[in-house]
Amino acid sequence: MPSGPSLPARPRPTEIRLKKAEKLLEIAFDDGRTFRLPAELLRVESPSAEVRGHGPGQRKIVAGRRHVAIMEVEPVGNYAVRLRFDDLHDTGIYSWDVLYEMGLRQDELWQDYLTALARLGLSREP
Repeated sequence: MPSGPSLPARPRPTEIRLKKAEKLLEIAFDDGRTFRLPAELLRVESPSAEVRGHGPGQRKIVAGRRHVAIMEVEPVGNYAVRLRFDDLHDTGIYSWDVLYEMGLRQDELWQDYLTALARLGLSREP
């Protein structure tokens, strides 16, 4: 029996480094890409229900996180990490796919965030 088309291998991290002084997470993937994701972006784009909501149109814009830091990176199985932020947010599970996508779309996500803050009259400052 012929097998169907195989799915392309999804990139997996080869190294994850928390750079506390720089307030960023550096992630190297097995396809050779390395991303430096700022804590603020990771926090405001958290895959948690608190930020994303439970359905379409429920996404929340999180303001006042310019100085947020990541306190801890905790493995979740072999597919994700949980980030613990110093504002006590710790419910987002960041899968490898989520982190990779955030790395690829970092500039776009950041611009969308800044635009949303401006539209709502909110600030990055606490």
